[in-house]
Amino acid sequence: MAAAGSSMLYSLFLFVATLSLQEMFRAKLASSELFTILGGFTSSIVFLTLLTFIGNYQETIGVKTGWGAVIIAEAVALIAASTVHRVCITTCFLFSAGLLYEVNKLSGMTDVKAKRV
Repeated sequence: MAAAGSSMLYSLFLFVATLSLQEMFRAKLASSELFTILGGFTSSIVFLTLLTFIGNYQETIGVKTGWGAVIIAEAVALIAASTVHRVCITTCFLFSAGLLYEVNKLSGMTDVKAKRV
């Protein structure tokens, strides 16, 4: 598993790159129904990378906010989705909920493995 510092930097880089590319291609992402759904998915990737950054930052400084990090990351992702198209907001929320469920499930699996050792 990567250290918190390097994971924090990688996730920040991916956050900036994903957000920049989404803003560069927002006219294309808003051009059709399929691309609008893709725009919501890219916004959920923004959510995931920002959530990873915030979580690693909190781990580095020794502070935990619980759901606060999720709410901040989701708000930023929904604002980014709103710059593309209205429908992107809904699809971003749905994709983000699915990603959050999977991340929570993976986190629970690693906690169980860590407790066994």
